[in-house]
Amino acid sequence: MDPSGLPDSSAPSGVHDVPSLPALDRRIAGCRACPRLVDWREEVARTKRAAFADWTYWGRPVPGFGPPDARLLVIGLAPAAHGGNRTGRMFTGDRSGDVLYEALYDVGLASQPTSAHAEDGLELYGVRVTSPVHCAPPANKPTPAERDTCRPWLLQELRLLRPTVRAALVLGAFGWQAALPAFAEAGWTVPRPRPAFAHGTRVTLPAPEGDDLHLFGCFHVSQRNTFTGKLTPAMLREVLRTAAEAAGAPTRK
Repeated sequence: MDPSGLPDSSAPSGVHDVPSLPALDRRIAGCRACPRLVDWREEVARTKRAAFADWTYWGRPVPGFGPPDARLLVIGLAPAAHGGNRTGRMFTGDRSGDVLYEALYDVGLASQPTSAHAEDGLELYGVRVTSPVHCAPPANKPTPAERDTCRPWLLQELRLLRPTVRAALVLGAFGWQAALPAFAEAGWTVPRPRPAFAHGTRVTLPAPEGDDLHLFGCFHVSQRNTFTGKLTPAMLREVLRTAAEAAGAPTRK
């Protein structure tokens, strides 16, 4: 057990035995499988950013956020050092999250347009937000080995969502490449050659058993993309709405 009272998992072994999403979230928050990421996230939590000097940083892996019966899954890259690593919630407390949650609200998938901290009352409707890497990485760049070590968490999240999830929206090429093997392991058929990432890409992943998954690509909501106009709020709303409609999730007309 770590000092927070969470289970201390040295590696995500046996993750397929986790029975529910709340239990999975607790397991993720106690993971210490990647030494470089553990050192970085905890160092950031100790030193902090001056603007957040009065915060007690989360400083642990950040689990997914959203209802356990979500029909749409939004997949990012990894938590930000002073965003999710500070607040303990995906895409919360940074500019990327500001853009994403405002778009989710505009489309009708969130109860409010802002996501400031984990106790701000935000609720998601029919959508869950997660990432293929759950720890904040140095320079926002996890290594391929760290991505692969973290994949069992995403795989189990997909398995637990399997009864309801009908579409996935992947933000950025890193998340796309990380998620495709997890989709395949979770039981959907990924075409060969694997579909290339592009904004607006739409691919149907057939399921030998159960429902197919509609997979969408979207530029990441990074500051670089949103500040330069590579990804505009209108572009994000359009792909979110399309993905939500494909999933059968509620949207605002």
